[in-house]
Amino acid sequence: MDAVLVINADLGPLHRVTVQHAVRMLCRRVAEIHEAEPDRVIGVFPMPRVVRLVRFVVTRWRFNSGPAWSRAGVLRRDDRCCAYCGGPASTIDHILPRSRGGRNTWRNTTAACYACNQRKGDRTPTEAGMPLRREPVNPGWGALAGR
Repeated sequence: MDAVLVINADLGPLHRVTVQHAVRMLCRRVAEIHEAEPDRVIGVFPMPRVVRLVRFVVTRWRFNSGPAWSRAGVLRRDDRCCAYCGGPASTIDHILPRSRGGRNTWRNTTAACYACNQRKGDRTPTEAGMPLRREPVNPGWGALAGR
């Protein structure tokens, strides 16, 4: 077990942390063990699977806007599938190239394989004759955390 789920005081999931971080939370008494591994201990604590915060943490910020853009997030959103050929993707492509004012946003980036990214070059998909298989979207928190 390499990650421990942290849940809010109202039992809503928040995020995952390492086992070491979870034990530090238990030592500081900001969390309690909600679920543990049977017959495994770390010092005086059972090996935690899930820890629950003692105090409620307000998380409205998580639902006001979506997650921040990241390369890893784009690859996760697109299931590491190339938007042009459908093959395995390892790079990020800007639909409107950065040299033409394209920015790092969810709707302007998509996952692409190296070959398609090189073939498209500094052009838009229309100019390159490479239509997108799916339109990029702004993902929600659940879409990125659930995979």
